[in-house]
Amino acid sequence: MMRLSLLSVYVKNQDAAIEFYSKKLGFIVAEDMPFGAQRWVTLRLPDDEVVSLTLKVANTDEERALVGKQGGSQPFFGIVTDDCIREYRRMKDAGVKFHGEPKVQPYGTGVTLEDLYGNKIYMNQEPR
Repeated sequence: MMRLSLLSVYVKNQDAAIEFYSKKLGFIVAEDMPFGAQRWVTLRLPDDEVVSLTLKVANTDEERALVGKQGGSQPFFGIVTDDCIREYRRMKDAGVKFHGEPKVQPYGTGVTLEDLYGNKIYMNQEPR
């Protein structure tokens, strides 16, 4: 068996990223501990015991150039929700930047949002 378990997101500041992903997007901190000279931080969504995000401080010029641009012009990753409209309203009230409003498509109801650095994330609710 193989499955996806970890996705790395380069950030400028781990504390600011933890604050954004937890308070505004609803992630929970799974791990936050020293890791040699660095800090190992992982977050996950409350209903997902499998996939985590690790927030890595961008230390090199190459890594710093990726902050906020990890998916290019497309969403870097997607979030599945059981109520896109509810989560859109909650996140919008929390100050999250969205690219328009949720739209109903054949594959579900979804909308693109941005993290604190500009990485695009797609939030989708499966069709009922």
